[in-house]
Amino acid sequence: MAVEGIDGRGRVRRRAGMRLWLSGLWLALVALVALLAPWIAPKDPLMQDLFLGRMPPFWTPGAEPGFWLGTDSLGRDVLSRIIHGARVAMTVALVAGTITALIGATLGLMAGFLRGWVDLVISRMIDIWMAFPPVLFSILLIAVLGPGLTSIIIAIVVIDWTRFARVVRAEAMAQGAMDYVASARVAGRGRIGTMLVEIGPNVLPTIAVLLTLEMGIAVIVEAILSFVNLSISTDDPTWGGMIAEGRASVHQAWWVLVFPLVTLFLTVLAFSQLGEGLKDRFDPVLR
Repeated sequence: MAVEGIDGRGRVRRRAGMRLWLSGLWLALVALVALLAPWIAPKDPLMQDLFLGRMPPFWTPGAEPGFWLGTDSLGRDVLSRIIHGARVAMTVALVAGTITALIGATLGLMAGFLRGWVDLVISRMIDIWMAFPPVLFSILLIAVLGPGLTSIIIAIVVIDWTRFARVVRAEAMAQGAMDYVASARVAGRGRIGTMLVEIGPNVLPTIAVLLTLEMGIAVIVEAILSFVNLSISTDDPTWGGMIAEGRASVHQAWWVLVFPLVTLFLTVLAFSQLGEGLKDRFDPVLR
């Protein structure tokens, strides 16, 4: 039985490693493509040519040379628009995810360790925020702030900080009951110092896992807002906007819908699997 348990943990560790490698490679590729988009995109993503509208991908009959994934109804290159759309998706994921993690984790750490009136105030704020439906709340914020990349990031931060605050609060409460915290207090370290130096590093693995999951959620939120024309300018390429356009012409040009949809799915899945892999890697039982 002991050997079976060791083998089982080994298999879980190997699966976690595989998830980390595959998801990390895909996200690194998307990030590199987003960074180099102006230089590697084969066409101008905004260039229109109605004579080349709805040209199929390169492997199908009637394809036009140079348009690897075909064109949309306005003759714009689908591959180039996907590449430039990656810039919007990764920018929202990195900026919104990082700011959300900083705000939510800080408030959760304070509530979980300092307790008392600090915990009471922050917990009530979390309860109030979670009473609002997130999608409707984001649409309301965008309607007030106006469409734009900055508005999307603000909306995601305002909505999703509660996810970090709740989880980090619970983790900080558990860590605060450990013997090493009591030893630090006996040694003369203050409450703030203990929270930052002793408990903070021990909740970082949890924050890292939540951050990867939050980045995937941010990509989905941006795609949803683009789908309903509440993201950046409708002319600029976004995955959600491409999906909305492809949905209207799926019977005539399926590639306009399928390729950005597959890219969006793989990116969100990669963020999710990266978070699962990090969770397994940081699991103290498996270690």
